[in-house]
Amino acid sequence: MPRTLNRQDNAARHPAVGRAGASLRTRRTAAFFAASAVLWLAGCAVGPDYVRPEMDTPAAFKETGDWKLAEPNDAAAKGEWWTIYQDTTLNDLMAQVDVNNQNIKVAEANYRQALAVASQARSAFFPTIGANSSLTRSSSRVSNTAVSGSGAGGISNSYSLSGTASWEPDIWGSVRRSVESGDASAAASAADLANARLSAQALLAQNYFDLRVTDAQKALLDRTVAAYEQTLKLTQNQYAVGVAQRSDVIQAQTQLQSAQASAIDIEVTRAQLEHAIALLVGKAPAAFSLAVAPMRAALPSVPGALPSQLLERRPDIAAAERAVASANAKIGVAKAAFFPALSLSASGGFQSSSFANWLTLPSRFWSVGPALAATLFDGGLRRAQTDAAIAAYDAQVATYRQTVLTAFQSVEDNLAALNYLGREATVQTQAVQSSREAAQLILNQYKAGTVSFQNVLTAQATAYSTERTSLTILGRQFTANVLLVTALGGGWHGLPPEDGGPAATDSPETSAAPTAPTAPAAPGVASGASAG
Repeated sequence: MPRTLNRQDNAARHPAVGRAGASLRTRRTAAFFAASAVLWLAGCAVGPDYVRPEMDTPAAFKETGDWKLAEPNDAAAKGEWWTIYQDTTLNDLMAQVDVNNQNIKVAEANYRQALAVASQARSAFFPTIGANSSLTRSSSRVSNTAVSGSGAGGISNSYSLSGTASWEPDIWGSVRRSVESGDASAAASAADLANARLSAQALLAQNYFDLRVTDAQKALLDRTVAAYEQTLKLTQNQYAVGVAQRSDVIQAQTQLQSAQASAIDIEVTRAQLEHAIALLVGKAPAAFSLAVAPMRAALPSVPGALPSQLLERRPDIAAAERAVASANAKIGVAKAAFFPALSLSASGGFQSSSFANWLTLPSRFWSVGPALAATLFDGGLRRAQTDAAIAAYDAQVATYRQTVLTAFQSVEDNLAALNYLGREATVQTQAVQSSREAAQLILNQYKAGTVSFQNVLTAQATAYSTERTSLTILGRQFTANVLLVTALGGGWHGLPPEDGGPAATDSPETSAAPTAPTAPAAPGVASGASAG
């Protein structure tokens, strides 16, 4: 109580001091509340916060049956997935793809560009500071009378050195939403880079296995030509002794020439596959070649438990999902335009008409203050921009969901292909053995004169057809296996252990590749080749 009376007495005795103290306290209180309001507003960000779009996805793949839970993602280490095929030549080619493939280089440059754009958005958090210096010399003439036109003039100098600073607080979260969009776009670009790398590797594996199957088909045709030459010689000998007819010789020649033409035609396919591989490893076709070799790769078995969460490893799905996040953040940027923008600016420096007095205290100048700007009418521009951002978001959500559904289809397609092709290969192998045996028996019967030469032609054509079909199935099995690896984002490395067994790795158990079919029967040969 006494302290209060003293304060009142002091204020009564010195009213100016009392008013000054009250004014100072008022200004401090106002400044406190203003700063608090700015900080509170700075914590706001208009627009919706990002939530990953929901997808009604199955827990397991239709073609695999039981499954186990997994928590993979597109950033998970997938390792060198192509080593599951156990082919050293393929391993060497894969090492060149990441270094020399131009499509990967394009994706890598796009990723660096996206990072730079994200940094540009982040720079808006900080003030802009500038400096300016000028030296001006000017002349002017001031008229004394409008009638005579006489006047007086002079030359003047102006020296100026100044600095400026401006900053726009991110009150409505426009900058934060822009940074969110930029970061999401950069992450999507990184996923695009991973997808470009995976696509190039998968295409290389497909072309390489097709090339090896083509080599096996060429070897089959070479053996077939050799067998048909023996068959032609047999018919010529029998025609010479009057056992066979001239038509038998002509038919044998036709069969041989047809097989020779097929052997030449398959070289076109091999050359084109070799050129495609050269392009993938970043070389000109003239500077690249692969020697003819048998199929040494092993066809890996697919784990019996493939959880549908493995699709999260796919970089294209990751890119689509991050594009949704970027589009969501742009809605906030568009909505922030409805609110006024606060900017703080300051400038100061020295300005004088005399060089000697230029950088002196009396020549200094300065200014500081806030500015508030708001658009009152724009003819619906901001509303249209917001609607466009929302529509772009909806489109990205639909694209993301379609990408996921397409991924499920791709996995199911190739699981089904591997399932049915495996069963078909088993039956086809039996057909090859039966056709070989039939061709040899009918050839022996022809030698004995009990069947016509037409039966021999039919049996040999059947034997060749079954063996070529067997090779075609082998190629389709490798293609489906590579496509399954691609559809799962780079294999099934990291799959949780099944029934307490060891975890799946990049080198699962493999089944040996089917042996390349041998030639059909020929005279004096236990088994030989035939072509139709």
